[in-house]
Amino acid sequence: MTHILVDTGFLVALYDKREPMHRRCLQIYDSLIQPLVTCEAVVSEALHLLRHAPAAADGILTSVDRRILGIPFVLAESAVTVKALMAKYRDIPADFADACLIAMADQLDTGEILTLDSDFAHYRWRRTRAFHLLIPLD
Repeated sequence: MTHILVDTGFLVALYDKREPMHRRCLQIYDSLIQPLVTCEAVVSEALHLLRHAPAAADGILTSVDRRILGIPFVLAESAVTVKALMAKYRDIPADFADACLIAMADQLDTGEILTLDSDFAHYRWRRTRAFHLLIPLD
């Protein structure tokens, strides 16, 4: 089964009812059957952005604990790749979490992503493959 990558903005909108995209992200989340995966950098960013909402942060950590949100990425095995991706996309720029997700796409052979970040329309996994943005960004 194909994994779906999860980015920071999606997590924040999913767990914070005040976010404009909350309802849309919740609808999409409820319709998914594929396993969701992310990296620790995304979780860290989301927890930082949700520091005003302890219940939201607790929800994210609970989903990791229950393996609803998997974290298969190991930076020690991908640091060179992440560094190269950050350099490649310096003009956009690709932050650390974005570069980790691009590396994960290569590792897991998937470009399916839940993101609210339009930069993923420009990033490529496996050098030439476009990401499939599961949330239309119009």
